[in-house]
Amino acid sequence: MKHRSTLLMLFIAVVGCLPAMSQEHVICYPENGTVNVNVDTHLSLTFDGEVTLGDKGCIRVFDKQNGKLVDMLDLSIPPGPTKGQPGNPDAIYTPVPYVYTSTGITNRNTRPGTPSGAAREVKENYQRTIIGGFSDAFHFYPVIIHGNKATIYLHHNLLDYGREYYVTIDKGVFKGFDGIKGKKAWTFRTKEKAPDKSRRMVTVAADGSGDFSTVQGAMDWVPDFISNEAERITVKVKNGDYEELVYFRNKRYVTIEGESRDGVCIHYPNNEVFNPHPADIKTNEVKGTFPSRRAAFAADNCLHMVLRHLTLKTDCHGQAEGLLLNGDYNYAEDVHIIGSGDALQVNGSTYWLNCVIDGEGDTILGRGPSFFNHCAISSYGAFMWIRNTEENHGNIFFDCTFKALNNDAVIARLPDNKGKNYPHAEVVLINCTLDGVPSEGFGPIDDSASTATLLEFNSHDPQGRLVDISRRHPIVKQLHPLLDAAVIARYCDANYVLGWNAPF
Repeated sequence: MKHRSTLLMLFIAVVGCLPAMSQEHVICYPENGTVNVNVDTHLSLTFDGEVTLGDKGCIRVFDKQNGKLVDMLDLSIPPGPTKGQPGNPDAIYTPVPYVYTSTGITNRNTRPGTPSGAAREVKENYQRTIIGGFSDAFHFYPVIIHGNKATIYLHHNLLDYGREYYVTIDKGVFKGFDGIKGKKAWTFRTKEKAPDKSRRMVTVAADGSGDFSTVQGAMDWVPDFISNEAERITVKVKNGDYEELVYFRNKRYVTIEGESRDGVCIHYPNNEVFNPHPADIKTNEVKGTFPSRRAAFAADNCLHMVLRHLTLKTDCHGQAEGLLLNGDYNYAEDVHIIGSGDALQVNGSTYWLNCVIDGEGDTILGRGPSFFNHCAISSYGAFMWIRNTEENHGNIFFDCTFKALNNDAVIARLPDNKGKNYPHAEVVLINCTLDGVPSEGFGPIDDSASTATLLEFNSHDPQGRLVDISRRHPIVKQLHPLLDAAVIARYCDANYVLGWNAPF
């Protein structure tokens, strides 16, 4: 035993004497001296082996021309909460509608965490960055590591066009790494100017070859409140991995189109725990309530949006949307949405064509109306918890496929929700394939939802055989091909459901 202890002490002494890794052992992106860098770029370091993030030290970016500190990431500050906040029975919805204005709020001119709406300021010391003009800000990871690559996320909107910057990294930011020091070790110069505002199309490329390196950077460039279809702006996203939290608001007549659905993945580790709503304010139950911050990709107060050929994904579990879409007259085609609880939350009229939605329970949450055409949905728990009022339709599915991933995956549920229910909730299935869905189909449905509209026509299994409906709740009506032909025809019409002419 004494001999082993001596060897262990000798090993520790030898390892402790090994030199720390220097800058010579890493590859910087952008490379030292690079010019024409996008102002929204992420920085990265690629090491010659796996790297571990430390919990102290700072990453700093300076303007090389004047020596001004432009941004600083303090690794001693934790990214965000790791435990959910206690429930607050006194929490309220905003007493007046949440006001959306185009204010130009950024990290440059506003302190992250400045409250908006009726929320109170939160004092906890976490990393915060303002995204998409939302002054309440988001918790974020200043560094994300995958294997031997560390990606550095600066605070948004702090780099200028036509400026040269240098980066320093303290020893201790990365374990075993000496850091980067001085004004010449890691420099880069940004592009001279932003894309001209007269352009109607810009490109995003993760490798920096486009007008922007991030989807968020492109959406920050897009002006708010575009007034008509003739002024529509298209954001083309090249194939690549986009690990970024995306949030934008007040956009009108904007198309975000990926090069291919499986080739463009926009994702981030976000959920209700990491970016909770204010403890004193409820979110998203009705229009004009406080914006939610828990989705990986959120389009808030947006109209006439088109999303096409993209994968939108949260990397977290819990209440965590891959996509949160608030607004009307929106359209999604060939979009893959991957989330956890409430994988897709949609509040407002939207047409969905050939989309794939994968979630873990209440996979589609929202207030409608939504028309799903040839979509494929998978879920471990209930496929949806629809909450529309009598003012509009709910969720209508035409030639869609529901794949249950366990026995709890009923089509929809309507339980009392803290003493409240949704008596006008509407779910209609027309010619849908039910794969593994339990024979009760819907539930639980409490008495307070007994006036909900739950309709089915020709629900069948993957082999085309009619499914067993013998255990359906009495509220669920099976439509007859002749007696209910007019009803079926209406629900096959997206314009009837949505109240506007969808772009077929």
